[in-house]
Amino acid sequence: MAVAIAGCGGQGAAPQGGSDAQAPAGGGEQSGGQEEERLVIYTARDKSVVDFVVPRFEEAHPEYKGKVEVLTMGAQEILERVRAEKANPQADVWWGGTQQALSQAAKEGLLAAVKPSFADQVPAEYKDPNGYWYGEILLPEVIMYNTEALSPEEAPQDWDDLVDPKWKGKIIIRAVPASGTMRTIYAAMIYRFYEQDGKPDRGFEWLKKLDANTKEYAANPTDLYLKLARQEGLLSLWNLQDILIQKEQKNMPFGYVVPKSGAPILVDGVAVVQGAKHPRAAEKFLEFLFSQELRTALATEYYQIPTIPLDQEPEWLRGLELKAMELDWDVMAANEKDWIQYWDQNIKGKGDQ
Repeated sequence: MAVAIAGCGGQGAAPQGGSDAQAPAGGGEQSGGQEEERLVIYTARDKSVVDFVVPRFEEAHPEYKGKVEVLTMGAQEILERVRAEKANPQADVWWGGTQQALSQAAKEGLLAAVKPSFADQVPAEYKDPNGYWYGEILLPEVIMYNTEALSPEEAPQDWDDLVDPKWKGKIIIRAVPASGTMRTIYAAMIYRFYEQDGKPDRGFEWLKKLDANTKEYAANPTDLYLKLARQEGLLSLWNLQDILIQKEQKNMPFGYVVPKSGAPILVDGVAVVQGAKHPRAAEKFLEFLFSQELRTALATEYYQIPTIPLDQEPEWLRGLELKAMELDWDVMAANEKDWIQYWDQNIKGKGDQ
């Protein structure tokens, strides 16, 4: 693969989930019985990707035409909703979740173990060892900037540059607790210090400095994009795919910097919900999502980095070089909830105090 992702083995990219739960495959209706031809998807993926994929799935499986319901929310919100609905699951597929959230869901018995035809093609480090979730794409987390206000040279070149006082009032960040992307970035920022002394304190101090420079926290990605485009802020921290979608497809004035010290590269995955009412539909969707044709189209038109290598990569992907930040994803997953909760209660909006 031509993409140079330094350090992506071992701890550089997210490892397997290590789930404890032993829930059986399938859902609320047995595969041998009647199943309503319907599919309910909870997704954290960009709307443009959803609008590209779902009609093509319905075309490939006309029995589901007009019968696919999609609810979009943050990855953490999906976890909380699936958890709340455990006794009576409403979703069939969880599409777009961090490995931390998916692994936690698997441990809680919220996901069904499945083995689709592509299972063995997904590298071990990008899937749950028991089949509870499969990594679809890799999402590098980078520094985002407004290209009409800053040149590539003027933009911050590394994470620590973001806490320079000169950027005070120029940073807008997606509301952190609900966002899988932001939770990952913030946990990674804390882990940089945690790995040195086993404490999150210096990481919290760093986030306090970032908060002092942050003008506001956007409620959702759409608000983030609009505010940056209007130059209400000039900088953010976000994932590479969504930046490129906004830049190339919607002509937004966005550029990105891969931080010199490395980028967290998370695994964005998909799973079948345990107790799903339409398990056959769910597994058909997974098979479609991982088809060579769709993976190639999504890489070409929506800047996805698939976990399963393509037969032919688009030009942008062949030329992409990334340095992965060395992270222990198991440690991050174990601490993320407490770290983000502490930030939300004790640091957010208090950086100047």
